[in-house]
Parts: sequence; structure tokens; C-alpha cells
Amino acid sequence: MEACASRNSRRFSAMLRFPTTAEASRSVALVLATMLGATPALALDKLKIGALLTLSGPSAIMGIHQRDGFALALKERGGKLGGREVDLIVADDELKPDVAVQKVRGMLDRDGVDLVTGVTFSNVLLAVAKPIFEKGVFLIGSNAGASVMAGKACSPFFFTTSSQNDQIHEISGRLATDKGYRRVVLLAPNYQAGTDAVAGFKRRYAGTVVDELYTPLGHADFSAELAKIASLAPDAVFTFMPGGMGVSLVKQYAQAGLKARIPLMSAGTIDDSTLPAMRDAALGLSSVAQWASDLDVPANKTFAPAFEKEFGYVPSFYAQQGYDAAQLIDSALSATGGEVTNKEAFRRALLTAEIASPRGAMRMNRNGFPVQDFHRVEAMQRADGVFATRAVEKVATAAVDSYAAECPL
Repeated sequence: MEACASRNSRRFSAMLRFPTTAEASRSVALVLATMLGATPALALDKLKIGALLTLSGPSAIMGIHQRDGFALALKERGGKLGGREVDLIVADDELKPDVAVQKVRGMLDRDGVDLVTGVTFSNVLLAVAKPIFEKGVFLIGSNAGASVMAGKACSPFFFTTSSQNDQIHEISGRLATDKGYRRVVLLAPNYQAGTDAVAGFKRRYAGTVVDELYTPLGHADFSAELAKIASLAPDAVFTFMPGGMGVSLVKQYAQAGLKARIPLMSAGTIDDSTLPAMRDAALGLSSVAQWASDLDVPANKTFAPAFEKEFGYVPSFYAQQGYDAAQLIDSALSATGGEVTNKEAFRRALLTAEIASPRGAMRMNRNGFPVQDFHRVEAMQRADGVFATRAVEKVATAAVDSYAAECPL
């Protein structure tokens, strides 16, 4: 996987920089286009898109899935979005905000990207948002959804195909209440998305939070946290522990004998990116997500098998979000004739975009976050031995995040 990540971290299109015959004839094509009244989009240069993702370290799998989902949508369209040829420039932020800022400034100043996509973690999102927006460049995110960017501080330049951080955790809090769990322990990493997760859960949970346990980002040894949980003996534990952190937690939770004693609820933890490493330890555990690999949606019946055939592994909701980010850009560009220079027109096109998402029905809200359905999904093992998620029940329909009403746009 590391070799794959290294190879695919380079530009996806083969960009030979010497002029081709078609490029040398561009001035003639422009004259002909003017004479014949052809659409201006035919004369546009390649659209440069910068994909900033976490592609190294224990959480690299999340960024790899986002990248590959975007790449699949781009390949299906012949390397074009909105009819415009794309030059996709991929950079690894290393899950370090300062590195991310350096990488994104290079994309903006050196590469002259027209759009930015990706961003896996919220602490990185908050670091890179300012330099991107100051350039008047749109960020079409495919995962991070910091709560502070959904309400009063929403930006006309930010859209995401994921969800606002609190949202899936709010639904989890309601589910815990419905299940009759009166005492719970909350466990999350101590960064923006982790604190958003805890806040979201508590917003909809009617019981008692016995304790809130926070770990450093990248935490791998949960022995102290598990000992604390065992001593508190809650009715359930709720966790948001993405990527490699979640793999370590779920394995250690089962090894400690807690899986059979204290229900483990989660969101953004047990998914198709982490299941290949969790395996049996995760079987039967459920989570909340907008997508599952077997979701009965027409677009998903095409997307899921096509992705698995292309990349050799089961896609996760991170891959689905990356796929939809490319689809969202494609729809907006189709509406603007391939242009991104008219910012207001491009924003309107993003707001009104209609895409065939593998998640099913969705629309963009004024704060740039999707209005969408959510499901309770469960870890299972397919007949071919592959571990994947399955949709168990829909738990929210056309859900609007809690901060959208505060967005002044």
C-alpha cells in the first residue's frame, strides 16, 4: 500500500510539458471557435486541481481512499470534469498543519491551482482554509468538516461532500438514548474533530456521561483508557477514533474482554478503510455513516464494484466522498461552461448541483455542507471472506447540520 501511495502521490495525468500538435494549433482553434460561435470552454487550458490529503502515517488509508475515489470519477470521465481536461496535483500533508500550509501555498503560488480538494483532518482544514480563501480559491473538501466552518464562520469558498463533524455523533447520541444506555463513557482524540464528536453526542444524549476520555492524536496504546472504562463499568462506550487509532482501539477492546461486556458504539471508527485491519475484532459492531458498501442505491451498485475492480480493495465512505467531490466539481463546471473565474456563478452552480451519489439523495446547503440521509451500518464478513460494512437501518432522513442556521450566506 505504501508503494501504491508513493506512486499515486504524483500527478495523475501524464503531463508532458513540451507542446503537442493540438497545443501548437490552439491559436488556430481559437480563431475558428470565434468564427463558428463555438463554446468558449473549448479554448480553456487544463483545469489544475490540488488534492491535499493525509497519505503517510497510521491514518494514511483515509487519504488513500479519498484520493482513489476522486481518481475513479475522473477516469470515468476520460480525465475531464465538466468537459475540461484536469491536471490533478496530489500532496501529502503528513497530518501536520504547518506542513499542510507549506504544501497548499506551493499549490497556490507555484502550481497556480484553480481549485483545491481533499483534506482529511479538521486541524489541517483549519490551518489551510485561510491561505486558500485569501486567494479566492474554492476548497471542495472530501472529509474534514470542522464545526466552526459550518456556522457563523462559514465561507462562500468552502464546500464538502462529507458531513459536519458533530452530525453523525448527534445521531449516535440519540441512538444511545433509544437503546436505554443510561451511563456512557466518551472516548475521542483531543483535536477539533474529536471535541466536535463529543459535543455532538452530548447534544442528543439524554443519559449521564460518566467520563470523557481524550487521547493525543495518533494514540496507539489504549491500556490506560480501557482500564478506566472497566473500572467505571458504564452501560456503553461511544468513540470517535479514526484511522489507525480506531484499529488499535477496537483490537485492544476485544482483547481486553470488554467487547462482550460493554457495548462499543462508534462513528468514523469502524468502516471499510479500517475493517481489513480490525477483522474479527470488529464483527457485529455498528457505526453511523451516510454510506455502506452494500447500500441499495442505483449509483452505488455501479460505484462499489467499479472501485473494487479498479483498486483491488473495498471502498469506504472516504472513497465515496472523494468520488462525490469530483462529481460535484464536474456538475458545477458543466453549468459554467468549464469556468471557475466567475466566483459567484461557480458558487451558485455548486449550491444547485445534482449528482448521482452512491449515498443516495443529497443536496448542498448554504453553508457548503450536504443535506443527506444517515444509516446504522454494521461490520460483517462477506461470503468471499472480505470484511465490509452493511447497511442495517436508516436513522436520519435529509438531515441538516446543527450550525447551518447560523451561516449568514
